[in-house]
Amino acid sequence: MELKDRFGGIIGQASAMFGGGNPGQMQDMMLGRLEETRAVINKVNDAFQDPDLTTFVCVCIPEFLSIFETERLVQELSKFGIDSHNVVVNQVLFPEKDAEELGEWLDANTASLPKEAQDICAKMMARKKMQDKYIGQCFDLYGDDFNVTLMPLLDYEVRGVDKLKAFSENLINPVDLEES
Repeated sequence: MELKDRFGGIIGQASAMFGGGNPGQMQDMMLGRLEETRAVINKVNDAFQDPDLTTFVCVCIPEFLSIFETERLVQELSKFGIDSHNVVVNQVLFPEKDAEELGEWLDANTASLPKEAQDICAKMMARKKMQDKYIGQCFDLYGDDFNVTLMPLLDYEVRGVDKLKAFSENLINPVDLEES
């Protein structure tokens, strides 16, 4: 349906109400702008739906709410035909090791650690176990059809070109979980 047919009456009334001069001329000008905007929106929509031009990379952290919201986002993008076959799981504690491996090390070394270090390691292990659970869910949800990349939790903020280049290496050469 043409914009003029749908909105012409409303635009004509609004322009007359606000003293827009000649209502017909005002209506034509506003409809012209709407048609121009519509053309741009259609062009952007076509680009979003062409996987050769646009791919949406979903980024989450390995926690329940983030995984849940990422799944909602993937479903919504899919409804609109937007490619989103990449999921980056960010801030992962030791992506190359699993909680069991780290737990074995901790069990063997806990007695030699000061009490404060034992408490810190216990918290880290609890977080690692939780992350491993949600990373497992990510691979269950997306593993076959998506490219899932784990990005490590860093001990610095990624700011500046050098740190950004170093960080991007993890995207280009992600941790291979099969080798670990």
